[in-house]
Amino acid sequence: MATETKAYIAGIYEHPTRFAPDKSVAQLHAECAAGALKDAGLSLEDVDGYFCAGDAPGGSPISMAEYLNLKLKWVDGTEMGGCSYLVHVRHAALAIAAGKCSVALITLAGKPKSTGVATGTAPRILGPERPETPWDLPYQPTITSIYGMITQRHMHEYGTTSAQLAAIKVAASHHAQYNEHALLKKVVTVDDVLNSPIIASPLHRLDCCVITDGGGAIIVTSAEIAKNLKRPRVKIIGASETIKTSNGGYIAPTQTGAVQTGPAAFAEAGVTPADIKYASIYDNFTIMVLMQLEDLGFCKKGQAGHFVAEGNLISGVGRLPWNTDGGGLCNNHPSNRGGITKVIEAVRQLRGEAHPSVQVKNCDLALAAGPGLVVGEGHAHATLILERE
Repeated sequence: MATETKAYIAGIYEHPTRFAPDKSVAQLHAECAAGALKDAGLSLEDVDGYFCAGDAPGGSPISMAEYLNLKLKWVDGTEMGGCSYLVHVRHAALAIAAGKCSVALITLAGKPKSTGVATGTAPRILGPERPETPWDLPYQPTITSIYGMITQRHMHEYGTTSAQLAAIKVAASHHAQYNEHALLKKVVTVDDVLNSPIIASPLHRLDCCVITDGGGAIIVTSAEIAKNLKRPRVKIIGASETIKTSNGGYIAPTQTGAVQTGPAAFAEAGVTPADIKYASIYDNFTIMVLMQLEDLGFCKKGQAGHFVAEGNLISGVGRLPWNTDGGGLCNNHPSNRGGITKVIEAVRQLRGEAHPSVQVKNCDLALAAGPGLVVGEGHAHATLILERE
């Protein structure tokens, strides 16, 4: 069943904090929920569907449903890492289309900064029951080292350079300077990125996302409810999700799950990459932006390096304005997972509510996409196509 006429994003909220040692994770979830509901013109009493992932206290929707005293018809605790919230938008649209709920609340919150989580540099062992753990454990893999190796492979196969990757951080910083809440507001140059310390060769510190506290929330409603609200209507017209396995060790290290979710979402929406006016693409590392640009169809494989080096991601300058809030590279990466902020900024652009210096003119069609977990060890991916009605 197509989602294009069945569900709308009616409310959004991004928590302004980037450091919250004085707040609980549940409180951050609740504050984000209240903000998104206020944005939509709704209340907690209107919510009959709730969606959250492993960042919720206790790792399930139950604790937050209790905390918020929700009266629910539909609950979804799907956990797919950083893209969980893109997946939740799709699941909410499908639940609404099936008549299971009419006002869906999606929340994210976390405190990795104030609790000192070593997100990318601590050994990444995902659990004793994971089938790959006995083989990975002796090598003590970290997220950054895995993406460093992926970057090396992309460079080997396609001639990608560190300077091309640095252009992605430069674009993010050009946008972040206008975001009062962004963690990193300073505009950087390619040389700044290349002169920052190596974290996992060839990735530099400025090739990596920020670590912040914070969160966000999204309200998805039926068409009937959306039409009665006093907010610009943003329609979900295409959505796809996948799990890209490590293929028994025969991985494609320069390929993301976007090779599946991009074509599927574009086909459902009835549009092409050339039609997209704005793109929110998950940027945990600069290499992930590069690979997703290729896998989503914005560039042929191996050509995204040249595309980004030409400044094509900078709003008002390039062909594909991208992550105009500064993204995970400069703005916000709450709970070690930034998928929800990709949807939030896409909705801002479609509403015409982004900062005037980065607002895309006549923005009527946007994409939000991103991965979850770790490429090369099995990862999820989701893509959404959104349209201003």
